[in-house]
Amino acid sequence: MWRSATQAFVLLHRSMSMSTALPPSPIPLLTSVASYRQWRQKAFDERKSVGFVPTMGALHDGHLSLVQKSLAENDLTVLSIFVNPAQFAPHEDLATYPRTLPRDLELLTAQQESLCRYFFRRSKTCIHQALARIFRHRRDAFVEMKGYGHQMEGASRPTFFRGVATVVTKLFNAVQPTNAYFGQKDIQQALLLRRLCKDLLFPHPEADHVHIVPTTRNPNDGLALSSRNAYLSVNERKFAPTLFKALQYAESAWSNGESKDRCVSGAVAVIDKVKTQAALDGVEVRLDYIEMNDSETFDVLDASSNTQLAGDIPVILSGALWVGKTRLIDNIVVGDLNRV
Repeated sequence: MWRSATQAFVLLHRSMSMSTALPPSPIPLLTSVASYRQWRQKAFDERKSVGFVPTMGALHDGHLSLVQKSLAENDLTVLSIFVNPAQFAPHEDLATYPRTLPRDLELLTAQQESLCRYFFRRSKTCIHQALARIFRHRRDAFVEMKGYGHQMEGASRPTFFRGVATVVTKLFNAVQPTNAYFGQKDIQQALLLRRLCKDLLFPHPEADHVHIVPTTRNPNDGLALSSRNAYLSVNERKFAPTLFKALQYAESAWSNGESKDRCVSGAVAVIDKVKTQAALDGVEVRLDYIEMNDSETFDVLDASSNTQLAGDIPVILSGALWVGKTRLIDNIVVGDLNRV
């Protein structure tokens, strides 16, 4: 018999050695791909649905909202923690990315369900070693989203989506979830993974079982919850909601029939005003981009586009903003994402 409706599946970062002591936890432990597949076969045999929440750890309420949705919609839930080196460029924050496994396990245990951990250890079958070879540009299999990875986040992070598509393909092949859950904060990633499942005919999950859950925000100022928010100093944190405020301005202008060009320029003006205020407070605020894109192709909308010309396809208002040394991303989707 199943002990409960919840299971969690955790992958350790490849730098975690087999000898590293694991934090104490009431969560059961599976130690190999074979043992997980035995567990998964039991779920298949008993016709149990399996929800999957892939994460890079440093869990927060945004992650937990995905877990809770999966718990509500599936018999069993699997969660992974894996800091994927293949999606970080050499100059990015792989070495310093928050790793808070003991606290992560406390948060999962606090969901008041019986959780099951599954660790990939160092071995020839280990996902970490395969990804390390890709990261060093050696020969290996990888997945590339041709023609979709250079816009929006891809313009600033050209190696990002190949790394994401490759590791998630591996995770989907291992976990074989009925449903998978991603946060809207990473909207381009989520839409690309939905397309990946459609184009490559994934049976687990099928494309329409890749769910995009609304971004969880700070109730006081609207800041999108992110593991990278932990990098912000107290002084920097005051200016972190600027990007969301700029996107809200663009959304309002768009709904009032303004052109795409005027929406974006108005949003940039919001950031420029705060940038001046932040400088007086000793904080550097620097815009990476704000743009409006077609949610199917990710192509930038024409400058003269407005709500009447855009049609029924959802529009993505997105941006990235540096606050100090922390890069924050956010987006607002105008329209129904289920149409994509």
